Amino acid sequence: MNAIDKFSASDRYERTIDTSKRVRWDIEKDVFRGRRFDTTQKFLPDGLSLVDAFTTLSAGEKRFVSQIQGRTYANIFGLVERFINAKVLELSHDHWFGDQVALEALVRFSDEELKHQALFRRIDTMIGDVLPVCYRFDIDTNGVARAVLGKSTWAVLGRTLDIELFTQLHYRQSIDPDAELSELFKDVFLYHWREESQHAILDKLEWLRHDAELTAEQRDRAVDEFVELVAAVDGILKTQAKADADYFASACSRPVDAAEARAIEDAFLKAYRWQYIHSGVQHPHFTKVLSSLISEKQGQRIYEALAVLH
Repeated sequence: MNAIDKFSASDRYERTIDTSKRVRWDIEKDVFRGRRFDTTQKFLPDGLSLVDAFTTLSAGEKRFVSQIQGRTYANIFGLVERFINAKVLELSHDHWFGDQVALEALVRFSDEELKHQALFRRIDTMIGDVLPVCYRFDIDTNGVARAVLGKSTWAVLGRTLDIELFTQLHYRQSIDPDAELSELFKDVFLYHWREESQHAILDKLEWLRHDAELTAEQRDRAVDEFVELVAAVDGILKTQAKADADYFASACSRPVDAAEARAIEDAFLKAYRWQYIHSGVQHPHFTKVLSSLISEKQGQRIYEALAVLH
């Protein structure tokens, strides 16, 4: 198993503090700046919304799908940041009477996650002001957080690093390059990305630190719990894909028959699985860190479980 180079780790905690101070931003002053969302524009880019899978829809209907998915994208991030923040605060206890630089880095991490949750609540409200009524995101955020935090720290940190890395990947590869995207939506995830980049560094440091304390048996159970977390996420995505497909059909200006409704729901689920599961576990840095901590057989268990979700 990987050991932590304490001097190198301490330096990296300190650098995240320096960067946090440099990139810090304000929701209203820096991100929104008095702007509103414009429904003539896409919110989520094609590389994430996978609009080509919505084969029966017109160009305008596909744009509406991107707006629905954009709202859900913000809400899902608000959901996961609830449990991420709670775990970060829990981890900070390990540094209370030890490395104060690491403690400051985690406290800043927590403060930024609270700000991000406020940001995503604002996005949900603002998009709700311009889209048709009856959109639903009925997932119990606190209930999900409690369930996730019932798993081992190793599993939660693994899933958290996965999330922080795919957030960066989504922005760089899909959101930023899309010239047809809402500039406001782009700015939301530009500023989010700037702080999440530091969070991924801290996730890795804390994951390695925690892993070094585990027995082989504890780590093996944690691998199973990581798989359980991914399966739980998939359950959430199925629920929201159904809700978003129903919302699309109810707001569509033409009738949507049962067969098309099923196809639309399947396309939403395909997009959501790409966004929140597959794009992360295929991230080269995540796979590198994960493979350094687990055995080949444990890795095979994870990837066999993920294959079922394709």
